[in-house]
Amino acid sequence: MTRGKSPKMKHFVWLSFDFGIKGDYEGIYTWLAAKKAKECGDNVACLWYEHAGELLADLKRDLNKAVDLSAKSRIYVIHLVDGRMKGRFIFGRRRPAPWAGYAEIEEEAEDTNG
Repeated sequence: MTRGKSPKMKHFVWLSFDFGIKGDYEGIYTWLAAKKAKECGDNVACLWYEHAGELLADLKRDLNKAVDLSAKSRIYVIHLVDGRMKGRFIFGRRRPAPWAGYAEIEEEAEDTNG
């Protein structure tokens, strides 16, 4: 068996990012432009992400190198896993929504479409 680099894979992902007022928007915009990402609304983009290892770990490592992230930085990734859409924060965490309290719901750590 020959050891070498893992084969490259491509996954389509959506990124939602929130860095606050002083965040490194130039860093994320440079990274998104290099990846030929498409704009999908305020601080949301979609792109084909090419990687060799585990999707979220590689994406997190790549973004951490390209963007100056702070404790307040949040990046949420949505991608397809086994035919189901899944979403998770790779930086930061969920905050109370402006609509919180208008209805009773149960919170989940990971979001899926099923």
